[in-house]
Amino acid sequence: MDFGLTEEQKMIVETTRTFVENELYPHEAEVERSGHLRMDLIKELQAKAIKAGLYAANMPEEVGGAGLDTQTWLLYEKELGKANYALHWTCVARPSNILLAGTDEQKERYLYPCIRGEKWGCLAMTEPGAGSDLRGMKASARADGDDFVLKGTKHFISHADIADFAIVFMATGEEDTPRGPKKLITAFFVDKGTPGFTVRQGYRNVSHRGYTNAVLEFDDCRIPKSQILGELHKGFEVANAWLGATRLQVAATCLGRAERALGHALTYAAEREQFGQKIGKYQGISFKLADMAMELKAAELLTREAAWKFDQGTVTEADMSMAKLKATEVLAFIADEAIQIHGGMGLMDDLPLERIWRDARVERIWEGTSEIQRHIISRELLRPLGA
Repeated sequence: MDFGLTEEQKMIVETTRTFVENELYPHEAEVERSGHLRMDLIKELQAKAIKAGLYAANMPEEVGGAGLDTQTWLLYEKELGKANYALHWTCVARPSNILLAGTDEQKERYLYPCIRGEKWGCLAMTEPGAGSDLRGMKASARADGDDFVLKGTKHFISHADIADFAIVFMATGEEDTPRGPKKLITAFFVDKGTPGFTVRQGYRNVSHRGYTNAVLEFDDCRIPKSQILGELHKGFEVANAWLGATRLQVAATCLGRAERALGHALTYAAEREQFGQKIGKYQGISFKLADMAMELKAAELLTREAAWKFDQGTVTEADMSMAKLKATEVLAFIADEAIQIHGGMGLMDDLPLERIWRDARVERIWEGTSEIQRHIISRELLRPLGA
């Protein structure tokens, strides 16, 4: 594995970093204090991101994306991750690659408009009673002639308020397994405005202000069979085939914020004076900085190794879980220590540290909790031993 960056990777990192600092940072205070991302601002920044070649850069070249390999994509994600989440995720959108699993007709209707910045989509899996245990979902879809009728509720659905459609996972049957009956899951495209499909305001939360969540309600919502994404009863296969790298995406954006927080801590420690000397001279501060830098490097190495193995076709579930687990926990550690180094000023919204600290909390929950990641890692360690 080569740890050096190619000239192309350096250019992508520099282009993304410049865009984040010049176009996104200036709007952070407004979004953080209002909790709202204006649509006119979204459109303005979206146009700039498209012009800069940064929009939908995660997608393959053949569908209009940048065709980045996993290593380069995560370097790009790391730079974007330094900014307010709503700003970088909405205005520099990276459509879910699950859209690539669609038919040619579905790609024309959903994928290409997302890549061109004409539409947004959202993924709907989680329910009030089914988070990590997706097989426990109660929302269902029953066949009725050439249609399916959807019924149930999804919640914690990110940016569903602005999405033009949802990819919804529904229970469509049951199968017998050695551990008892398990639900069969199918993924469906559901357009906003379809009768029986309602999007309701979600919950206010401490992390990622301006990046909304919603409650989706399906009350005898009828859609044609042509709206199935993938195959009937194969929703898990579609998700596993196309969503695996999202854990690495979370890891990369966390690395970006951790690096930004460490940068602020280093600058402050080098400039702030107490008792006649720079506070960075005191071991109580200097050792914190050393530990922060070491943990950040460890998290980055785990993430880059997983990305390299992803491109080699050798990545395991444990590799991606380790990267996600380490990066999210390191972000929480570095954000907390950076605030401690700044003292009271660290908690003021003049600096991005209190925002990074708040935002860090959700990262250990979504895309699989830390406990789920540890379960995946330990299961992979024990399986060869028959345990």
